[in-house]
Amino acid sequence: MPISVEKAVIARITKAGKKFEILVDPEKALEVKGGKDLPDEEWIAAPEVYEDSKKGLRAPDELLGKTFGTSKIGDIAKKIVKDGDIQLTTEQRRKMLEDKRKYIITLIARQGMNPKTGLPHPAERISNAMDEAKVKIELSKRPEEQVEEILSEIQKIIPIRFEKVRIAIKIPAQFAGKASSAIRAMGKVSREEWKEDGSYICLLEVPAGIQQDVYDKINGITHGQNETKIIKDSHD
Repeated sequence: MPISVEKAVIARITKAGKKFEILVDPEKALEVKGGKDLPDEEWIAAPEVYEDSKKGLRAPDELLGKTFGTSKIGDIAKKIVKDGDIQLTTEQRRKMLEDKRKYIITLIARQGMNPKTGLPHPAERISNAMDEAKVKIELSKRPEEQVEEILSEIQKIIPIRFEKVRIAIKIPAQFAGKASSAIRAMGKVSREEWKEDGSYICLLEVPAGIQQDVYDKINGITHGQNETKIIKDSHD
């Protein structure tokens, strides 16, 4: 889908005393700045490099080739975004930071657990721990790249670590087909077996923080007619 020019922001760099600008999608351009490889049409709003985008003043092709060593708009745009600045408004920056923060909290809540209780931490507790630890979210980094560092910071505030749980599951024959598909989509199935009576048994490995989601999903499909058990011995 083409990027709306109204939504686009300016990415800018100065090289050899010359200013170069390109119009980009703010969120996608930050992903590119962070190292993500995206098709040009997903983040470049206009296939032009400008000396002054507000005046519509294009940079001459000869100048682009001399400065960037290429005349390809996509390659030049990546260099501008990665080495230059993306001109975000205060509101854009605030909203993007908040959205990224919420996603990071979700990732930590789904994977983490309190080693003292064996239970996941509520998202609000993780959020409060991030506040207390004065965690800084980086716009140019993907959430997944920041999780480990943030986890180490909030471990100073609350007992939390990333763990996986292994759940032995048995599903009656009448729900086995639908349930088995749902189970495979939730995590890693290390063992599975279809019994002669049509029932399905398996061993599912998931992040500790989503085990309740697993139970809720299975109970919804089977109307509560299932058997589950946490397998604590990782070598079982």
